[in-house]
Amino acid sequence: MNYWLVKTEPHTYSWQQFISDGFTVWDGVRNYQVRNYLRQMKIGDPVLFYHSGNEKKITGLAQISREAFPDPTTDDNRWLSVKLVPVQTLNKFVTLEQIKNEIQLKDVLLLRQSRLSVIPLNFEQFRIICSLGAINIQQYR
Repeated sequence: MNYWLVKTEPHTYSWQQFISDGFTVWDGVRNYQVRNYLRQMKIGDPVLFYHSGNEKKITGLAQISREAFPDPTTDDNRWLSVKLVPVQTLNKFVTLEQIKNEIQLKDVLLLRQSRLSVIPLNFEQFRIICSLGAINIQQYR
């Protein structure tokens, strides 16, 4: 199993809108590193949903429901999308400041390559963030 974090501006696509929609296609990615991450995503992989911009907080947990497929927003077959479904809202939002202050999260790519819209996490990083968010992740071990 792989663990992920996706980022979006809340005014562009918020966690609340995602919950309302019931799913989303993560499309429009035009970065080769992120495209390669999309290729690695598997059905059932957990995904933390991060609001960037002014909010800078993780708001929810989603999972991959469809693996990489051609991005419907372009005819260029180099670009991919995945489908996500919401799982649950975090009981406590996890802020960027909390992540920065947690010594065990010092290597999270979010802190080093903040412009990426998809970021891989290892299990320990995922576990710590979910613990800060007060959610149970037993099914994701």
